[in-house]
Amino acid sequence: MSAAISQPSATHTVLGSGPAGTALARELVRRGHRPVRLVDRGGGGPAFDGVERFAADVSTADGARTAVGGASVVYHCVNVGYHLQVEVMPRVQEAVLAAVEAAGARLIVLDTLYPYGETGGAVMTEDSPWRATSRKGRMRAVLDERYLCAHRAGRVRVALGRSADFVGPGVLNSSLGATVFPGALTGGEVLGLGDIDLPHSYTAVQDVAAGLATLGEHPEGDGRVWHLPTAPAVSTREVHTMIEKRVGRPLDVVILEEARPFGPFDEQFMAEYAEMFYQHTEPQIMDSSAFERTFGTAPTPLADTVDATLAWYGGRLSGR
Repeated sequence: MSAAISQPSATHTVLGSGPAGTALARELVRRGHRPVRLVDRGGGGPAFDGVERFAADVSTADGARTAVGGASVVYHCVNVGYHLQVEVMPRVQEAVLAAVEAAGARLIVLDTLYPYGETGGAVMTEDSPWRATSRKGRMRAVLDERYLCAHRAGRVRVALGRSADFVGPGVLNSSLGATVFPGALTGGEVLGLGDIDLPHSYTAVQDVAAGLATLGEHPEGDGRVWHLPTAPAVSTREVHTMIEKRVGRPLDVVILEEARPFGPFDEQFMAEYAEMFYQHTEPQIMDSSAFERTFGTAPTPLADTVDATLAWYGGRLSGR
């Protein structure tokens, strides 16, 4: 691919201020894109140099138009409560696509592995068939096809960046988040889902941010799905062992063989998550080599991500 890169003077707007959106806004600033607009419904949150907080409800047509006005590249990192996704995410897509089209901007979408559905343990590449049978998986597949259709129709230039389960500083609601690291640091219980001896891909949140920023800078990558840089899959037990070596004691792991409430994952969430539990009963192996070859990148080593995550949670627990 050629090295066409968006100029730093271009306006980059990030929709969604969760862990991925926040990390992305800071990564864009680090790359020289100033100011970066970071949009959520409240417009509040910590101040970051070069980042402008902006309040808008992008599930509405007016809110989305206001949020992306003047942008040249828009990053869709919006998510909603798990029980609301099937209802709300299509509305967000409709509003955002129309707003980005009106603005004449490009659209970079943070995506999941859900459209592939159950794979029987096969390695997932960008060429893997979309065979989702769950409600949320089918919904994501429909949305993704609409994004790609909008690109093919010439309405909006779109690229999709798919990620495996998040891990890293700031990541709470993940199978390697608030149900693992606080317990590891304090001697409390640590969650393990399904068969923790199966290989499972985890994407560092900073690699999510760097991957999306790279897509935003490279319009020649538009019109397709990309797997964002992800470290080679290991078993969750191996990750636990890495954590044990760093905290100096064995983890008290509680294995959930089926979806049921645990810690921050309440009954409502787990009832919705049950249809996705196959992700923990078969290998989940994501191949990001196409992205790495094309853009000359490499994922963060998992050991480095574990170190950074432990440090972040340690600071959080100590009130720093």
